[in-house]
Amino acid sequence: MAEQPTATIAPEGVPTSAPRTGDAAGTYEPWRIVLGELDERMGVRVLEQSVERVVATMPVAGNRQSLGLLHGGAMLALGEAVGSWAALIHASTRGMVCVGVDANATHHRSVREGMVTAVATPIRLGGTITSHEVVISDEDGNRLSTFRITNLLRPAK
Repeated sequence: MAEQPTATIAPEGVPTSAPRTGDAAGTYEPWRIVLGELDERMGVRVLEQSVERVVATMPVAGNRQSLGLLHGGAMLALGEAVGSWAALIHASTRGMVCVGVDANATHHRSVREGMVTAVATPIRLGGTITSHEVVISDEDGNRLSTFRITNLLRPAK
């Protein structure tokens, strides 16, 4: 298994990004994704991370509901995580952090086994508000869920 990337976390729990040396414009290094406890329990693995795209996978096994289908709440948690990471990467390049202000999803179908993939792409990368679409698909490329998340950018403290 590949080692997960890490970020520097300030004592207050705020992700930090250091200014690039000699950059008078105040450009910042992008934040690197750190899995939370729920992400680890769900078996989430990050494959790609950039301002333009965040990709992560999650196994169906261990994330099923009582009828044997992938739990809708597991898809929501995956969508929120991947969309929030994408927003935080964008915010960090401006020396900011972000907080969620809206999240919604439409489940199109479910799956009983295998691995699902979540891909977050920006709808809008603003200086105050950022919105992302997260598409969750099965191994055959069938869309399982469409998740939309909006985050408010705030100054890092």
